[in-house]
Amino acid sequence: MKPIRLCAIAAIASVGAMIAVPAFAQSTAPSATPSTTPMPQAKPAMPPGHSGTTTAPPMGSGSSSSTGTAKAKVIDLNTAGKDELQTLPGIGEARSEAIVKNRPYRSKDELVSKKIVPQNVYDDIKGRIAAVGGSKTSASAATAPKK
Repeated sequence: MKPIRLCAIAAIASVGAMIAVPAFAQSTAPSATPSTTPMPQAKPAMPPGHSGTTTAPPMGSGSSSSTGTAKAKVIDLNTAGKDELQTLPGIGEARSEAIVKNRPYRSKDELVSKKIVPQNVYDDIKGRIAAVGGSKTSASAATAPKK
């Protein structure tokens, strides 16, 4: 090979090495420090005679989860006070007054159909609210003025 070709090949190789080296320096190599993400734990062995299936407690049983974060209690739209309703995200003083004013509710989705709260607020709170005992006949009889 001619010396000029050897110099050209060497120049191309050294330029290629200079381009490739920063890429290696920026690669993400596993670090020696432990990760802060918790690793999944293995399930404990089942006692003898256990089928291996578990049942969840019924909804609304009032029990909190074992992870330390208690489930928010369900608020009844037909009986909750304004202060209790204001603990819901997106429900302030005006919306809590509107909820109380438009009682009774047969179902919780009436908040949207009666245009008391917008759909995005309803989506945020629908797991934390309920409409228990909200028939129009029983409520109107209870709130009718006596003569």
